[in-house]
Amino acid sequence: MIEIFRYEFMQNAVFAALLASLACGIIGSYVVVRKIGFISGGIAHAAFGGIGIGYYLGINPLLGLIPFSLFSALGIGLLSKKTKVAEDTAIGAFWAAGMAVGVLFIGLSPGYVPNLFSYLFGSILTVPRSDLLMIAGLDLFIVLVVFACYKEFLAISFDEEYAEASGVPTMLLYLLQLCLIALTVVVLVRVVGIVMVIALLTIPPAIARYFSRNLLVMMVLSSFFCAFFTLSGLWMSYIFDVASGAMIILTAAVTFMIVAAGKRLSGSN
Repeated sequence: MIEIFRYEFMQNAVFAALLASLACGIIGSYVVVRKIGFISGGIAHAAFGGIGIGYYLGINPLLGLIPFSLFSALGIGLLSKKTKVAEDTAIGAFWAAGMAVGVLFIGLSPGYVPNLFSYLFGSILTVPRSDLLMIAGLDLFIVLVVFACYKEFLAISFDEEYAEASGVPTMLLYLLQLCLIALTVVVLVRVVGIVMVIALLTIPPAIARYFSRNLLVMMVLSSFFCAFFTLSGLWMSYIFDVASGAMIILTAAVTFMIVAAGKRLSGSN
C-alpha cells in the first residue's frame, strides 16, 4: 500500500483531501448551524455554469468556476432577502439557470471537452499541482476571513435577530458567508464533484455536532472527520477500483448513519 504514495498523482490526491477538509470543516459548520444546506446545494449546481464558460474560453475551468459561483451566491442571497421571491424559488432559479449556462457553453466549445465527468462527480486522482496551489490559496483566504469575522459570524449563526438589533451588519455578513460557501464549493469540486458537494459540506459537521455544540470545536472535529472520510474513501477506491468521489461520500454517509443510530440508542440528542 505504501508504494502507491510514491506516485505524484497520489501525493496530490492526499494533499487535495487535506486542504479540502479544512475549508469543508470550517464552512460546513456554518452551513449546518444555520440550516442552509439547500442554499449550498443551489450554489454548487449553479456553479456548473462557470465550468462551461471556462471550457468555452479555453482556460482552467476552476478559474471560471470562482467568479460564477460567487455571482450565484450573491444572486441567491440578494434575491431571497431583498425581494418577495421565496428562498426556495430563488435557489431553484439559479440552480437551473447555472446548469443551463454550463450545458450551453460546453456545447458551444470547439472540439472535444475533456474531464467533464471529473467536475460533476469528482476525480481527486487527477488533481494537478496547479490546482493544489489554487485550493491552498482559497483555503488561506477562507481561514483569514473567518478568523477576522468569527464573533460576528457566531452572532448571526445562533441569533440573527439579536445580532441585527445590536448593530451587527447581518445582511452583509450573510452574503459574505454565502461567498465563502461558494469558494468552498470550488475547493471541493475536484474532490467529490458538483453533484456531491452538498454531502461533504453537511455530513462531517453534522457528525461533529453530535459531539460538541461549541462552534469552534465543531469546526475542528468536522475538519478531522472530513479528512478521515476523504482519505478512507481514497484508499478504498484504490482497493476496490471504484470512483473515489462516490466512495468518499458513501463512507461519510454510512458513518453518519452509524453515529446517529448510536446516539439514538444511547438516548443522546
